[in-house]
Amino acid sequence: MKDYYVVIPAAGQGKRMNAGQNKQFIKLQGMPVIVHTLKVFDTDSYCKGIVLVVNQNEIEQFNELIQTYNIKKVLDVVIGGSERQHSVYNGLKALNIEDGIVLVHDGARPFINHTIIRELVKKATIYNSAIVAVPVKDTIKLVNENVVEKTMERSSLWSVQTPQAFRLSLILKAHEEANNNHILGTDDASLVELLGEKVQIVVGDYENIKLTTPEDLLYGEVILAKNKKGHENV
Repeated sequence: MKDYYVVIPAAGQGKRMNAGQNKQFIKLQGMPVIVHTLKVFDTDSYCKGIVLVVNQNEIEQFNELIQTYNIKKVLDVVIGGSERQHSVYNGLKALNIEDGIVLVHDGARPFINHTIIRELVKKATIYNSAIVAVPVKDTIKLVNENVVEKTMERSSLWSVQTPQAFRLSLILKAHEEANNNHILGTDDASLVELLGEKVQIVVGDYENIKLTTPEDLLYGEVILAKNKKGHENV
C-alpha cells in the first residue's frame, strides 16, 4: 500500500441545502460535516497530509475546527476559487511534494471509508488515475425540451463519487491545460480524460453520498447511527 495526500475542497456555499451557512458547518450527531470528513483521512495511517480549500471569509472558522477537534494532518488551509475546479487547482499547487498519489475528495462527503480509499490508491498507483463510482440503479433517459430522445443502456452507466485519485504530475498537467484553454470540466477526472488518459473505476458504496439537500442530512444521520451500532457490535 502506498502513501497518499488529499485535497479537500470545502469552499462552496451549498445553496441547495438552504441552511443559511456553509453546509460544512452543519452538525451531524453533534459534529460538523467537515470534521467527519477530515477524521476519515486523519485516522488513516497511509494519509500523509491534507490540504483544505476554503472560502476566504471562513478561514478562521475552519482553523478553529481543526484545533478544537485535534485534526493533525492538515498541512495547509488555502483559499478557493470562483469554481470548484479552481479551488482544487489551488489545493494541488499548495502540495509541496515532488510527485506521488493525491486524492481529491468533497468536503461534504463524510461517509467514505478506509477500505475503498486504499483500493483507490492502489489502482491509481498502477494506472495513474482512478475514481470511485457505483452502477446506476435507475433507468436513465436522454431528454430534450421535456421529450425523451433516448433510453440509455443502464449497464454501462456509473454514478461517479469522490475520492478521485491521480498521480500529482498528471492531475496538475490536466488542470493547467484546462486553465490555459478555459475549459471547465464536470469533475477532475474529466480533465484527465481530455488529455487522452484512461481513468480506472473502483466500485464504491451507495452510502458514500454527498450532502447536498436537507433530505440528505436525514439520511446522513441514519448512516452514522448504523455505523456506530455496527462498531458497538464488533
